Amino acid sequence: MHLKSLTIDGFKSYGHRQELNGFDPAFNAITGLNGSGKSNILDAICFLMGITTLSKVRVKSLQELVYKNGQTGINKATVTAVFDNRLKSQSPIGYEAQDEIVISRQIVIGGKNRHLINGTTVPGQRVSDLFRSVQLNVNNPHFLIMQGTINKVTGMKPKEILGMVEEACGTSMFEDKKCEAIDTLRKKDNKIREINEVRSH
Repeated sequence: MHLKSLTIDGFKSYGHRQELNGFDPAFNAITGLNGSGKSNILDAICFLMGITTLSKVRVKSLQELVYKNGQTGINKATVTAVFDNRLKSQSPIGYEAQDEIVISRQIVIGGKNRHLINGTTVPGQRVSDLFRSVQLNVNNPHFLIMQGTINKVTGMKPKEILGMVEEACGTSMFEDKKCEAIDTLRKKDNKIREINEVRSH
């Protein structure tokens, strides 16, 4: 699954509907002048994916994400992403039959916060589960490396960087299981050794 297009409407500095296309399946970079809205594109993606730490998108409440806090007559913010899902080995669990997945999120001033998958309203947790099934957890502390932490990361030791990457992609959870399995094997080996010693006498 990879991003095909992103539509932003009424979100932060994007007062009018903007559609972004031409995303590469493997790598993308956002460039532009200062104040042109580069960071807000990333904020829109995080909002769509269900980020809960609002300081990561530089606001204190969801309603602050609406263009100029709704003071210009625009009272809602909507972000919609279209994902290419033709590569079934990378498909979210339960969506293997669909070649395209459309995910939307909308916040209304003084109103509801809505999540939609393929046009159907769903709980926010459903969207989070979809992304987590392809190892994308926007609420993982290492999912995003913000500007202020880049210097810290570049000064890390290789083992520290590996640990950060493993936690970000969700593989660190298997390290505990690996240790448990090794411990179980060691106990089994000791038991076999004891049995063999008894049999040899």
